[in-house]
Amino acid sequence: MAQQHTTSLRLRLRYRFDHLVSGGTTALIGWLALACLAVVVPASMVLVWSDRAAPATLSGRLTAVWVSVGQTLKIGGAVGSPLYVLASVSLALVALLFVSTLVSLITTGINQRIMSLRLGHSTVLETRHTVVLGWSDQVFPVLGELVAANANQRRSAVAVLAPQDKVWMEDEIATRVSDGGRTRIICRNGSTTDPTELCRVSPGTAKAVLVLPPTGDIGDAQVVKTLLALDAAVPGFGEGETVVVAAVRDSRNHMTARLAAGPTGHVLCVDDIVARLLVSTARQPGLSLVYSELLDFEGDEFYPVAAGGLVGRTFGEALLAFATSSAVGLLHTDGSVTLNPDSGAAIGPGDRIIVISQDDDTAVRADVASHVEEDAIVTAGPRTAQAERLLLLGWNRRAPLVIEQLDQYVSPGTTLDVVSLGDYAATRGARAVTAERSHLEVSFRDGDITDPRTLAKLDVPSYDSVIVIGETELGAPACGSASDTLVVSLAPVPDPEARADDRTLVTLLHLRAVGDAAQRELALTTEMSDDGNRLLAPARDGADFIVSGRLISLLMTQISQSPYLAGVFEELFTAEGHEFHLKPAADYVRAGSEVSFATAVESARRRRECAVGYRLRARSATGPDYGVRINPDKRQRVRFLEGDWLIVLAES
Repeated sequence: MAQQHTTSLRLRLRYRFDHLVSGGTTALIGWLALACLAVVVPASMVLVWSDRAAPATLSGRLTAVWVSVGQTLKIGGAVGSPLYVLASVSLALVALLFVSTLVSLITTGINQRIMSLRLGHSTVLETRHTVVLGWSDQVFPVLGELVAANANQRRSAVAVLAPQDKVWMEDEIATRVSDGGRTRIICRNGSTTDPTELCRVSPGTAKAVLVLPPTGDIGDAQVVKTLLALDAAVPGFGEGETVVVAAVRDSRNHMTARLAAGPTGHVLCVDDIVARLLVSTARQPGLSLVYSELLDFEGDEFYPVAAGGLVGRTFGEALLAFATSSAVGLLHTDGSVTLNPDSGAAIGPGDRIIVISQDDDTAVRADVASHVEEDAIVTAGPRTAQAERLLLLGWNRRAPLVIEQLDQYVSPGTTLDVVSLGDYAATRGARAVTAERSHLEVSFRDGDITDPRTLAKLDVPSYDSVIVIGETELGAPACGSASDTLVVSLAPVPDPEARADDRTLVTLLHLRAVGDAAQRELALTTEMSDDGNRLLAPARDGADFIVSGRLISLLMTQISQSPYLAGVFEELFTAEGHEFHLKPAADYVRAGSEVSFATAVESARRRRECAVGYRLRARSATGPDYGVRINPDKRQRVRFLEGDWLIVLAES
């Protein structure tokens, strides 16, 4: 027996309407005309018959009804011979069709223009703006720092071009970048490797172009193609005044990207810089806090200032020529940079002094040589190098660079145990670290660093330093099984870096438990890719984190605003040259007595070093500075105790 439908009147009417709509335009016009007549004719009759001034005869009233219907439907309602009425109605219908079509065309054009604007296909008509090409988690710290850098400018703009929806990008930026200040952030949709679409953000009139490295294995290739597309979009682009700053992840692609960027472009290598900082911080806990303070726009930064009256005098004299700023180098007329020059080096007439200062107008000359206390300066002998036991948890393509850097710094006899999941570290890792090492003995162990049983077997508290890096290249599971069953998952593949951060968070959670059980604070240095994940990390306040995404974003933004900083950072983050160190303050000034900071600066000068600050051990776990004080007033008096550190710029 057939089953009958028991549906409501509302559903039946909706079904009828859907069926009507499916009939096409002609059917819709016909039914719409009938519906209008069904309403207009009766209503017109009511109006005529209820009007006291209506004609008395039936024909007169019908004529009045016709006039009312014609005026309502905009077809005139003319009265006369049948031919006259027909012609009048025809003209009215033609006029109605013309007006309707014109309105439709205008509406469609306006809608298309609005949609084009919403899609982000219009050209940005700005000059001296900053262009950001590409989309990744780095875009948010980059925009945040650009907003901070432009805070003292009356009008500034940043144009972002990425193959994402314009409205979506604007919503994400509004959510993640809390305050845009005076800076207008303009988003445009388009491929960064298409020269035609690149022109939407007017790179030719920009003061700086930042090329962000996308997430994934093809990120470096995308950066190289974007740099080539810039040259194609604006011929001679690399030879103009626009500053081009890009970043690649893999050190093997660094030279290729530099060739694509041209002679004036600046390309940062994420792997080299992160590996360098991981090693430096692992050997000097707290160093990551120093770089964080120097690289963002909220604290003290690098500025070049005119030498003025210091021309012809020595760099050593310049160290004590600023009370509230710290001289660290010279910027020469040819654009080259010399960090921590010899104290006897003369300052040339075209040289500018590179200082660390709160702002470019706070580097005011004030001689503080008279505040040096000779009797408080000590001359400590060289410290005896000691062999160490180091632990590296995790493995990625930066691990060989970390091992190579460690070998250059540690004392002979130092051992490094590498623990990673599966046989990845033992096979590919051993092959990757093929160079002869003169100081470091490396051993590989198989283990899951997120498994507390693995960490328990390692006796983690016995190590002098522990480095945790993200495992982004875990070995794939073995193919095939006893049942030869193939399981296909349609779930989206997670971002490798996000997955690496997740594993790092789990590892840190277990390491905290290990430290609590041993009642010992572990010397821990951690690598992460997302600054948001760092806020979730179960670690002590002031712990050392090298957040690759935020670090590279800060470096790129600083160079885009001050191109000479490329030379400064290149020396700071390469094996040769000078870098910042945390050294025992008791090796420079008498411990326990109160001295002026100018005394520490003079003591460091005699060692051919630039003292720029200090860290107090008693405040190392107290925020927001965790004991770090950059660029203190040299007239300020401070009491250094055993265990406090002086922050100096010295040779590696």
